[in-house]
Amino acid sequence: MSFMPWNDEFVIGIERIDEQHRWLVDLTNALYDSLNGPDGEGQPIGELLEQLVEYTMNHFIVEEVLFQRLGYPEEEAHKAEHDRFNRQIIDLLYRHEDGEVVSVEALELLKAWLIHHILKVDKAYVGFFREKGVTA
Repeated sequence: MSFMPWNDEFVIGIERIDEQHRWLVDLTNALYDSLNGPDGEGQPIGELLEQLVEYTMNHFIVEEVLFQRLGYPEEEAHKAEHDRFNRQIIDLLYRHEDGEVVSVEALELLKAWLIHHILKVDKAYVGFFREKGVTA
C-alpha cells in the first residue's frame, strides 16, 4: 500500500493539472519508499527533493499562466500559496544538502500540502476554469 494512495477525490477534472498532481503524489510515494526500503533501494533523497522542486515550479507555472490568461480573481492568493510552498521545499533541499535529516519532515509537508492544496485550494478554481472552457 502506498504512503499516499491516489484516489478519485484528488481529480479536479482538468486533465493536465490532474496528471501533474498524480505525478506529485507518485513522487511523494517514491520518497516514502526510499526512506522505508532496504538500504540502497530507491532514489537518493536529495535527487527526489530536486525533482520535487523542479516539478512543482513547472506545475505552478502552468496554473499561474492559466490564472493570468483567464483573469482568475484569486490569482494573487493562490500564487502566494505556491510561493510559500516553494520556499518550504527549497529550504528542505538546502538543509538536506547541508547534512540535516529532513526526509520525515518532507513527507509530512508533502502529504499535508498536497491534500490541502488539491482538495481545497485547487478545487476552488475548477468552476471558474470550466466557465472559461478549460477542461484539458
